[in-house]
Amino acid sequence: MPELPEVETTRRGIQPHILQHQISGVISRTSKLRWPISKKLNADLAGHKIISVERRAKYLLLGTQVGHLIIHLGMSGSLRIVANTSPAQKHDHFDLVFGNTSLRLRDPRRFGAVLWTRKNPLEHKLLAHLGPEPLGAEFDAAYLYQQARGRRIAVKEFIMNSQVVVGVGNIYATEALFMARINPLRAAGNISLQRYQVLCEAIKTVLAKAIECGGTTLRDFSNEAGNPGYFSIELQAYGRAGLPCLTCGRALSAIKLGQRTTTYCKYCQR
Repeated sequence: MPELPEVETTRRGIQPHILQHQISGVISRTSKLRWPISKKLNADLAGHKIISVERRAKYLLLGTQVGHLIIHLGMSGSLRIVANTSPAQKHDHFDLVFGNTSLRLRDPRRFGAVLWTRKNPLEHKLLAHLGPEPLGAEFDAAYLYQQARGRRIAVKEFIMNSQVVVGVGNIYATEALFMARINPLRAAGNISLQRYQVLCEAIKTVLAKAIECGGTTLRDFSNEAGNPGYFSIELQAYGRAGLPCLTCGRALSAIKLGQRTTTYCKYCQR
């Protein structure tokens, strides 16, 4: 699934091609993805300009003067800028047309979404209850520590909860906890403010580095030009079960936590 760094990479990639550009029309090749695509979308959007290209969590928000498109890439979606002469492939379900080019959504599994709202998109039911952005100023150690009080949930599941903080997916939670030397099984409520300071900084560092490198290469993700991200070459824990810990040299362990594989060093992470 494209995570926050992949979505942010996509946002930065498509922005120069669509910001302040006028929408010529909409082409929808399916009646629905995860939810139905509005049949009135072409009438609502044609003739209007894109005036903002933002991201909230894993959602892209394309703003116009009359409303916002909310786009989610689902499990396998990607966005690309293509020439209108480029023939649509089997899984190319949606085009936002700008003159001679289009913003094209490809989504083999159809778990993505293209939604339209005339209201504040941050008040949409999918976004209204989300936690803060991990790279924003409001996300800090004091916030994490306060949110964790009295909670017995494992710290890895805690930081992956989008109502606590958005965008810390399995890869990035694994890497941040390894960097902070915190055992992913440890109860969130039993971690000190000082250690949350280290973890908070690790989360910010890992995500910022992933964005800089273009997102992590996953089976289904490519950026807007069709090129994979390169953060995967720097992974220190994720996907390295059984290999030597880069800190102590002993084998990394793998367990299932919240139905996801968690790799960590039981010697270094406490």
